[in-house]
Amino acid sequence: MYIKNNDLCVKTVDTDKNATQKNKKYFACDICGKKLCQKRLLKKHFLTHTKEKPHSCAVCNKEFPQKSNLTVHFRTHTNEKPFSCDVCHKDFSDKSNLTVHFRTHTNEKPFSCEVCHQDFSNKSSLNVHYRIHTNEKPYSCHVCNKEFSLNSHFNRHFRTHTNEKPFSCDVCGKKFSRKDHLNGHFRTHTNEKPFSCDVCHKDFSHKSSLNDHFRTHTNEEPFSCDVCGKKYSRKYDLKVHFRTHTNEELFSCDVCGKKCSNKSGLERHYRIHTKEKPFSCEVCNKDFSHKSSLNYHFRTHTNEGPFSCDVCGKKYSRKYNFKVHFRTHTNEELVSYDASGKKCSNKSDLERHYRIHTNEKPFSCDVCSKVFCRKSSLNVHFRTHTNEKPFSCDVCGKKYFRKYDLKVHFRAHTNEELFSCDVCGKKCSKKSDLERHYRIHTSEKPFFL
Repeated sequence: MYIKNNDLCVKTVDTDKNATQKNKKYFACDICGKKLCQKRLLKKHFLTHTKEKPHSCAVCNKEFPQKSNLTVHFRTHTNEKPFSCDVCHKDFSDKSNLTVHFRTHTNEKPFSCEVCHQDFSNKSSLNVHYRIHTNEKPYSCHVCNKEFSLNSHFNRHFRTHTNEKPFSCDVCGKKFSRKDHLNGHFRTHTNEKPFSCDVCHKDFSHKSSLNDHFRTHTNEEPFSCDVCGKKYSRKYDLKVHFRTHTNEELFSCDVCGKKCSNKSGLERHYRIHTKEKPFSCEVCNKDFSHKSSLNYHFRTHTNEGPFSCDVCGKKYSRKYNFKVHFRTHTNEELVSYDASGKKCSNKSDLERHYRIHTNEKPFSCDVCSKVFCRKSSLNVHFRTHTNEKPFSCDVCGKKYFRKYDLKVHFRAHTNEELFSCDVCGKKCSKKSDLERHYRIHTSEKPFFL
């Protein structure tokens, strides 16, 4: 028997599963053959074929094929969550979401992938997972034609074109295009760090930061430059590096015109002009303009040296210093100066050496105006004004302005004498002492009135 209602044409089907249901009638869809026990359910189902969406939201005008979908959606405007979990009391706007959530307590995973047999707590997760095997990407951006396997990833991507930022921080009002970015940002207000490193137990506010950090333990560098082969532990660092090949400089300083390849680099540079030092050490209250500088400095308190040389075992608090040190084993000298032929293992050493020829002294003391060619020399000098002696002997407690002076002093306890006179064999613990002694043999008198 067929029933015709406007454009909907269906047939009723007799079933004889048992005696009580023998005369029960079902309604079958003439498009896909699906059978439903009620005519109204068939009408709802038919909308999945026609793509018709007769129910519209009065607030945002979004359209839905079924009234129940509209009802659930409308709760996003009213923030109504009538369904509550009996275990953890978390509230939900949709009963189906509560059902799926409840499986996190029961660990129930009734949906299994027929390819790899991975189990899932909800069917939608299984459907999304299955696209890994089929490589299906049903969502396509009409602006740039990029394809996505998830509708949520497509929506997130599309905001890069519209610059839409629908997620706003309740504390400071900052807006974000992604909810997870808002959640991560919000932790800067709460100081919450829910992600912890299994190796060193350091805590992080973002899982991605934990992943990046963990590679410092594994020494993994999965991101490689196609041009020069240089490897990086973070994808972002690779993107920034790649601009050195393309000479792309996106960010320009409005004070001095300096160009930077990334926004964070520009922000760090800008503090040179503003003298801003927003990062403070919680131990000694010293301020820094860069967070990385604070991290390096903090290791002087913890004596942490996470970067270790495989050859000699020497440890360093900074990865860059470790890399420079390692060249002493390989005798690698990457940078040379044309005028004198002097070779250096890193660019900063070459720049410092070059000032010997130019007599340039760009670092000036704020107290006495004395100028220096090296910032480290200025820092040491400045302690003569503050009387700060941060380097202390573990044996006798004597304090020094410079770390080098502490190292030399410590040899008085160990009786270590590194420098030997090639004329008489006298040994000295300091190079300067050896030079003074050597003048006995040469009769040199470099100082006169």
